[in-house]
Amino acid sequence: MAFKNHGRQYDLVVFGATGYTGQLTAEHVAKFLPTNLKWAVAGRSESKLQNIVEDCKKLNPDRLPPSIEIANTNDESQLEALVKKTFVIITTVGPYCVYGESIFRLCAETGTHYLDCTGEAPWVARMIHKYESTAKKSGAIMIPQSGIESAPPDLISWAMAQHVRTDLDAPTKDVVVTIHKLNSAPSGGTLATVLVLFEKFSLKEVVESTKPFATSPIPYTSGAEPQKGLLQSILGVTSRPNLGLLTTSIAGTTDQTVVTRTWGLLHEIPSRKKEFYGPRFTWSEYFKARNWLHGIVIHFGLAIGSFFLAFVPPVRSLVRRFIYQPGEGVSREDMEKEEIEFRGTATPDIESNPSQKQAFCRAWYHGSLYMLTGLFLAEAALTILEDDLGLGGGVFTPACLGQKYLDRVNDAGFKIEVKTVEG
Repeated sequence: MAFKNHGRQYDLVVFGATGYTGQLTAEHVAKFLPTNLKWAVAGRSESKLQNIVEDCKKLNPDRLPPSIEIANTNDESQLEALVKKTFVIITTVGPYCVYGESIFRLCAETGTHYLDCTGEAPWVARMIHKYESTAKKSGAIMIPQSGIESAPPDLISWAMAQHVRTDLDAPTKDVVVTIHKLNSAPSGGTLATVLVLFEKFSLKEVVESTKPFATSPIPYTSGAEPQKGLLQSILGVTSRPNLGLLTTSIAGTTDQTVVTRTWGLLHEIPSRKKEFYGPRFTWSEYFKARNWLHGIVIHFGLAIGSFFLAFVPPVRSLVRRFIYQPGEGVSREDMEKEEIEFRGTATPDIESNPSQKQAFCRAWYHGSLYMLTGLFLAEAALTILEDDLGLGGGVFTPACLGQKYLDRVNDAGFKIEVKTVEG
């Protein structure tokens, strides 16, 4: 499929390509994107970038190798020159609350399409508030949180809601997504982001930005809330049909901001109105518990750990001594052992549903979660390059890229299956 005509030097630039996630993203581009892609890897160190280029040549000697672009997050003139050269930019340089604002703003101003893999919901909320109107004027499609946080739950929720609409002829009332299986270790960059987040944002800003529908372009007025029983309120553990025993998810509030923004965007984007989930839509995410004790330990462990990281700075200093440093992560050998599986259900919004039918989704990936992030980023860039998305400019979510994006990530290895089951 032909790329869009854009008149810029590059179709795609991977900024931060020498970092842990950036390198894996460049590798996915080299192995799987069309061989006529005009692209570049960008960062601070020319020698390290040259090593990335050589690795890409080995992975796919039949494709055009990437060019090298030198750019530093502290040099705005370099960043501006970089974003003006490319149609789409992927930035993996984090923590984004420290290094990300300049390139986000410049893309919004210059009409350069933008992708990142942050999980920093308060930072994204701040960027939406400051720069979405600028992106709308320039036509820039800006999609933050396009990695493991929070593309999988967003795409799963979209896929189930579309299934409910077509197979059960109804809007969606309630979506539950679970991390059913997880075998992975966080990289140094992810850990650094978690630690710095508590230093860059007030507790009030974190709480406000992670409320349900906090970044939705329209208010949520139905008052509907996810089902929550007394035992769950006390112990953090619940049981759901087709999903089993569940407990608190570490990524729940972060992913919630993206999915509930998708809800509002689908209502507002003219080309997406038929995909709108429904006025009484609710959403929640959980982690699969082996048993009640396991679920309770996870729930209270997350609560206590978050408290100490947020309010006891010496704990953050101590943790930094024992974790991977930025740019570091698990070995190639260990990457092959990693995997993740999601499951989810979507209940139709029907007054009378005697059969209690619902959509059920299973999605899985075998391999490093950072390879998966690279997959999401690269395939999203390809979708922007090739497809008529009907989005205009603004700050969007992964699900706004639609069915063709879902098909691409499925073909690339993130498998998604949706069917109708009895609730």
